[in-house]
Amino acid sequence: MRRLLCAVLFALSVLAAPARADDYPSRPITVIVPFAAGGPSDAMMRILGEHMKRTLGQAVLIENVTGAGGSIGVGRAVRSAPDGYTVSFGHLGTHVANGAVYKLGYDLVADLEPVVLLPSNPMIIVSKTAVPAKSLAELLAWLKSRPEPATAGTAGNGSGSHIAGLYFEQATGIKLQFVPYRGTGPALNDLVAGQIDLIVDQTSNSINQVRAGTIRAYAVTDDKRVESAPEIPTTDETGLPGFHMTLWSGLWVPKRTPRDVIAKLNAAAVAALNDPEVQKQLKNLGLQMTPPDQLTPEALGAQQRAEIGKWWPMIKAAGVSTE
Repeated sequence: MRRLLCAVLFALSVLAAPARADDYPSRPITVIVPFAAGGPSDAMMRILGEHMKRTLGQAVLIENVTGAGGSIGVGRAVRSAPDGYTVSFGHLGTHVANGAVYKLGYDLVADLEPVVLLPSNPMIIVSKTAVPAKSLAELLAWLKSRPEPATAGTAGNGSGSHIAGLYFEQATGIKLQFVPYRGTGPALNDLVAGQIDLIVDQTSNSINQVRAGTIRAYAVTDDKRVESAPEIPTTDETGLPGFHMTLWSGLWVPKRTPRDVIAKLNAAAVAALNDPEVQKQLKNLGLQMTPPDQLTPEALGAQQRAEIGKWWPMIKAAGVSTE
């Protein structure tokens, strides 16, 4: 009986053992994107995942888990097995701001291991075409003249678009009426349809609609113009100097994921980011490539901690609530 018990315990320990790099991955990997399909996060991860599967030798499946500013999707990843088969995609909103907005059942730093810092993009101030303003200065004047606040779409409380909207309010003194969606993809659809007035959006989400003429762009929130859309001025050039915000993204895995597994995931992501065709696709979305020396887990961890220190005080001061 004792021998049988020992055998059972040994078998269970083998099954519970963390993944090893020499046999990882042996089955498909799921990346949880905490926003709706068709949005900027989804588009970036699908481009990267298509290349990563070649390096890893396994399918990279994208699972869109929406709700609560992305915190539901991140929570699912946190609670998954630390074996490298469930990866959390996120950005400034999901892996920084949500910690100041929501009562999370997890710690964004302590319960996740960084894998790689992904491309970023400045935000872009866009409106429906019915807005009469043709420049950022005219837009600010139009917003100030309204008897009621203009409606601004967001991907939910604490999302990148929401933080950008709060930052816009702080920089201009103009109040907005925020309209939350389950992602900036659906918000953009309503902007095109004229159901909301504007979005301070990710460039990668709005750029194709700007090119199509279905929405109007006023400025990018950076000190330099976007390479793929050089005709759009910066906020410095158009009357809102210093209004800079870049939405960076990254990949994380649950705490206690083996370091060698993290290294394999990092290597696959880096290989994708170094591929000229992948770079072309990402740049065409308005994304800025991560500097080569920043493509490490340590760089992502440092970026996340620094951004928590920068944005949490502003979010808390704004009294953002999920109730």
